[in-house]
Formats: sequence, C-alpha cells, structure tokens
Amino acid sequence: MKTALFILALSLVPFAAGAEPHPVEIHTRLASPIGADKKVALTLDACSGKYDDDLIEFLIQNRIPATIFATKKWLDKNPHGLSVIKAHLDLFDVENHGEKHIPAIIGTDRNVYGIPGEPDVVHLRREVVEGARAVEKATGIAPHWYRDATGEYDPQAIQEIDKLGYKIAGFSVNADQGATAKKAAIEKRLEKVMPGDVIIAHMNKPASDSAEGLAVGLSYLLKAGFVFVRLDQVDLQLIPEKAPKKSP
Repeated sequence: MKTALFILALSLVPFAAGAEPHPVEIHTRLASPIGADKKVALTLDACSGKYDDDLIEFLIQNRIPATIFATKKWLDKNPHGLSVIKAHLDLFDVENHGEKHIPAIIGTDRNVYGIPGEPDVVHLRREVVEGARAVEKATGIAPHWYRDATGEYDPQAIQEIDKLGYKIAGFSVNADQGATAKKAAIEKRLEKVMPGDVIIAHMNKPASDSAEGLAVGLSYLLKAGFVFVRLDQVDLQLIPEKAPKKSP
C-alpha cells in the first residue's frame, strides 16, 4: 500500500517542470473482502483543542471500536481524556497525528486551508517521528499508522513517510467536515456509509455538533448490522480516482 500511495500521488498531480506539486487528499477503504460482514472503520482525529467526553462515553457505552489519531499537542493538554482512552484500549487504537498538527506538504510559504506546511524534509520527519514517540510514551504501544493535518499530502512527503515506516491512513467518508458540520448533516453522511468505508470525524471539539450527530448516525449503522473495526486489525486500499472529464 505504501508504494502505491506514492505512485498515486505522482500520477494524480501533474505539474510543470520546476513547479511545486499540488497536495492530494488520500482516499482509502478497508482492504479486506467486504461481503456480508459489513465492516467499517471509525477514525477520530484529536488535533489540538479539548476532549469530547460525550463522544467517547457514547462509544464506550455502545462498545464501538475506534482508531484515534492524536497529536502530541492533544496528548499533552488532555490528561483526563488520555486516561479514559488508556482504560479502554480494548476499544481504542491510538495512532500518530503528528507532533504539532502540520500538513505533510513541503516548501516555504505553502499551506493547506491556511495551515502552514513544513519548510523542509527535516521538519517533516520530526513531525512524524515526535508524534509517534508521544503516542508510544502515552499508551505504551508504538503506532503504525500516520495521518497528517488536513489529510492532504504532496508526493515528496508521502515518500518520506513511507521511508519512516508508517502507513498513511486515508478515509472514504468525511462525517463532520473538521467538526464544522451540523448534526443533521452528520447524520445524513453516516446514513450513506457502505461496507468497507473508513469514516473520519473529530473528538477534540466538544462544543461542536460532532458528538450528537455521530451518536445518531453510528446508532443507525449498528442497527443496520455494521461491524466496526480498528485500523490495527486491518489494512487499507486506495480508492481509484475518477479521471476528469475532457472538455468537448
């Protein structure tokens, strides 16, 4: 998968000689066969900010496994939330979201959604490695998956993350749009989930509608017979991108 991600990035983002490549948002699904088992993966980003107690308690009460992508910033600022997660490592897999929540794009003055990227490869490596160390220190378990800030990557960054030995976690369903979506919108997005989907949402903004919307949407999926898995139990495959239509 890792080599394929690099090839995908290069093939999807043509650019002129000497120009900086555009970042790509990586979309993935579960790699295991998706027959009648209706498996899906819930992933929750803990970027910076706070701990969404309502969301995590809902998952615990309903025994819904999730993969949490936590930054060092979030782990350092939320000891209570971390203690709850550590008490339920049978449900939660904690993976690497970086040290400071920086997009995996390389180049001075480059940014994604207004968030500055890395000035060089050295800084990118630090973001990934220090994020991983923070997760292992906090949980006692070394992470194997990496997700950057914004979910967008440029080809050079993908190559470096591959060299560091981490698999990139994409997604196929954006449930809460960075914790900005309203409850009704989150519910509708989850109603459209299909077997094999990888859901992304957020657990670092308790003032948002994420917890309430996810509670309704995830309950619907449970009643529909979906089974939730963590990323440490599966692998992911790329979703083939549709070629852009040619103008007549």
